[in-house]
Amino acid sequence: MVSIGNQWDTLLSEEWDKEYYQQLRKILKHDYASTVVYPNMHDIFNALKYVDYNDCKVVIIGQDPYHGPGQAHGLSFSVKPGVRVPPSLQNIYKEIESDIGTPQPKNNGNLTRWSNQGVLLLNAVLTVKAGQANSHSKIGWQHLTNEIIRILNNRKKPMVFLLWGAYAGQKQELITNPIHLTLRAAHPSPLSASRGFFGCKHFSKTNDFLIQNGQSPIKW
Repeated sequence: MVSIGNQWDTLLSEEWDKEYYQQLRKILKHDYASTVVYPNMHDIFNALKYVDYNDCKVVIIGQDPYHGPGQAHGLSFSVKPGVRVPPSLQNIYKEIESDIGTPQPKNNGNLTRWSNQGVLLLNAVLTVKAGQANSHSKIGWQHLTNEIIRILNNRKKPMVFLLWGAYAGQKQELITNPIHLTLRAAHPSPLSASRGFFGCKHFSKTNDFLIQNGQSPIKW
């Protein structure tokens, strides 16, 4: 039984008993005991712990956690304090500065300051083996994270979904409620940022939408 500590416990209560999650749990139990897996098992559901269902204003969907030592802590694109800012996040910071003029920290990649404002930093896959990108991409996490997206899609309070890159873009089909805003762009990685991420202005567009719908903007 997973305990998140907020409304997500009720909304996801049926998921924990489903066969896919029971199989997923067995794999995780084995892998955490036999090898190095990121993030720490107590951080797996941090995205949900930090942003309750009713408090969510923005969803940023990542693929899977960083697989380097000390990086992942349960929030997409974010790293622990004191860890070098990854290239994709550096490009996110550059676009924020270009878009809304807010200077970004040079040595701080911890995005809990966004989570605390209602930005759900959700990876589609919530764990990864050390040094092996996508190593847990086929063990069942998407069943759970897709359900989280569906639950948010059905909410009657408007929010913004930011889909960066082809992988996140596949989640577009789950977002059918016309009250929400979905913004798509290239992935912010160095390989693709210049092909549509830079200049996307997603941060100002997000805040404009939130203000238009009676919500406070995000302090990016």
